[in-house]
Amino acid sequence: MTRTADLVPAAGTKPQQAKASGLLLAIILVGQFLAILNVNIVNVATPTIEADLRSSGAGLQMIVAGYTVVYAVLLITGARVGDLLGQRKAFLGGLAVFTLTTLGAGLAPTTGWLIAFRLLQGAGAAMMMPQVLTLIQRNYHGAARGRAIGLWSLVISGGIVVGQALGGILLGFGAGWRIVFLVLVPIGALLLAAGLRVLPADRGGGATGLDPWGLISLSAAVLLFVVPLVLGRDLGWPVWGWISMALSVVTFVVFVRIERWVTARGGRPLVDSRVLRAPGMRPGLAILLFGPATWGAFLFTSSLHLQSDLHLSPLAAGLMLVPCALAFGLVGLLWPRLPIRLQRPLVPVGYVVAAPAYLGLGFAAGGGVPYALMGALIGTGLGVQVAVTNMATEQVDGAYAADASGALLTVMQLGQVIGVSTVGTLFISLSQNTPTAPPASLAAAIAMAALAVLAGLSSLFLVRRRVPARI
Repeated sequence: MTRTADLVPAAGTKPQQAKASGLLLAIILVGQFLAILNVNIVNVATPTIEADLRSSGAGLQMIVAGYTVVYAVLLITGARVGDLLGQRKAFLGGLAVFTLTTLGAGLAPTTGWLIAFRLLQGAGAAMMMPQVLTLIQRNYHGAARGRAIGLWSLVISGGIVVGQALGGILLGFGAGWRIVFLVLVPIGALLLAAGLRVLPADRGGGATGLDPWGLISLSAAVLLFVVPLVLGRDLGWPVWGWISMALSVVTFVVFVRIERWVTARGGRPLVDSRVLRAPGMRPGLAILLFGPATWGAFLFTSSLHLQSDLHLSPLAAGLMLVPCALAFGLVGLLWPRLPIRLQRPLVPVGYVVAAPAYLGLGFAAGGGVPYALMGALIGTGLGVQVAVTNMATEQVDGAYAADASGALLTVMQLGQVIGVSTVGTLFISLSQNTPTAPPASLAAAIAMAALAVLAGLSSLFLVRRRVPARI
């Protein structure tokens, strides 16, 4: 029996021969850790940034989501650059850009400059991050691959734990919001020096192309959709915003036609349809859209609620979210150790746990132990997303690992942007228009629970598939 995915390695593509080593895994996962840490350290700092730079609600959302928007738009291209130039050059180049722009963000004099550096940070992360999952896919197989992806998930949750707690500690000492960026600069510089010495050289593919028209049309579709969501509330939902979101649908259709045209001419499209036909990819993409949307919304609204509404210190707010992140990482780490027969059913069970926990969060808006408990249940439920990543890619040919990882990571980041933009806007609007916070918290909780239900329903299409042996 052959694999069921109709994937043929591109001409001139050779399997990567570098041996998987613990040091290699450590370097790329630390890079992943920096990018995740950067997102969540900013979540804790948003009230302080608002007070210091007099940022608007839209400005705060752009500071948080702008990084993720650019990251999401450029992830697939970053994966393709890794194929063209080699994962080593792409990872180190992205890390260098990320480190320099992190320094710029820490020195930004205004909200506008901070947003600009956050956008550039996203570009650096988009060059660096796809190489992580691609290197894992190409260098680890079977149980070793499951363990590597489990560590990948643990690093994601670790970034959340350290981001929330470290941001709170630094702000609690009165160091100011700038330190949450500046503290990452020496770490990035050290990692860059280590990567130059340790990461193995590779040649890359060289002839696949970047599909610039696909990149332009996809970027336009994403921006036309996200920007009105972020800015619409502060601007009173102008007509141009609704027109922009409608045009995003048209532009996405144009993107699909461009990709078909590139394929028909024998080129390499930005998103290869053969990757999407691999068993598990399409339901996996749906799950990784809705699930991370709840995650991004939860982190954004919780940071604002705990500090602005409940008047907790940044440190106390960060520590309140630690049980959630710890549970998320623990599930992701332990999942590969479960018997094979239990791993697939675990996915919908996770969302069955997460959805009511989100509702419970709305009724535990007063904080304290109930809030932390609901957060832990949310983390437990969403921890199954590491299983989704593995199941969605298990039948994708190694020659298309970059395309698959780029598509999955793109959708995950878009999900977080959509969660921050939609649920965040709902929360901010209700918080400012009502005298008490619970209505805003409850409305946000209902929205997040609905997204979790959609993720759970999508997971049923993933776990019901029987996976054939791959030889």
